[in-house]
Order: sequence, then structure tokens, then C-alpha cells
Amino acid sequence: MKTLATILTLAALVGGQAYADCILPKPPLNVPDGSTATLQQMLAGESELKSYNSGIKAYTDCLRLEDDEELAKLDSSKMTPDQKKAYLTRKAEFQDVLVKVNNAAVDEATAVTSRFNEQVRIFKAEHAKHKG
Repeated sequence: MKTLATILTLAALVGGQAYADCILPKPPLNVPDGSTATLQQMLAGESELKSYNSGIKAYTDCLRLEDDEELAKLDSSKMTPDQKKAYLTRKAEFQDVLVKVNNAAVDEATAVTSRFNEQVRIFKAEHAKHKG
């Protein structure tokens, strides 16, 4: 499986400098340890995870918007057949890269979410022990 960094490099090569304003959020570094975390730490972890997931969506939306803006600047009525072919090829390549970037980002977010959800289960089990 390709890493997100490899796919982002490919996106830069296909898209050029157009995507400089799109910022890929960093995943949360510290998932709270459910066996020792307080409720406040778990809630803070959940908030950070939600923010990260929103950032992933904003990033892929930004990529799509910037590409649409770049392509809109081109006047296809003034293109030669070869230029139109190159335009359509670039557009198809970008769409492929965008899907790969999105999938890699979602895979990364899913992995972080899974780690967090496991800690939530541990947290709930630990607190159930103390109530019983």
C-alpha cells in the first residue's frame, strides 16, 4: 500500500504548485490510554479526532477546489486538439491522484479512529470495574 507521503508527492508532480494553500492536517499524536485516562482526557482525545477528521475533508475539498479554479482559467475554445487532449489527460490524472490522496487520508484517519475506539472500550471497561 502506498503511503500518504508518496501519494502527496505524486499529487504535487501532477498538480504543480497549485495546491500550496491546501494543508494536510497531522493526525493526533497521542491517543489517550483508556486504562489510565480521565474522562476529560478521553473527551479531549475525541475532540481532537473530530477536528482531524474535519481537517481531512477540508484538505480534499481544497485540492478539488484549487484544481477546478486552475482548470477554469483555461479557455478551451482557444485550445488546439492537442491542447484539449493534454487538458483532458491532466484532468483525468488529477482525479486519479485525488482519489488516491483521499483514500490514503481516510485510511490514516480510520487507523487513528480505530486506536481511539479501542482505548474507549478499555476506558469503559476500567470504569465499569470501579462501579461494580
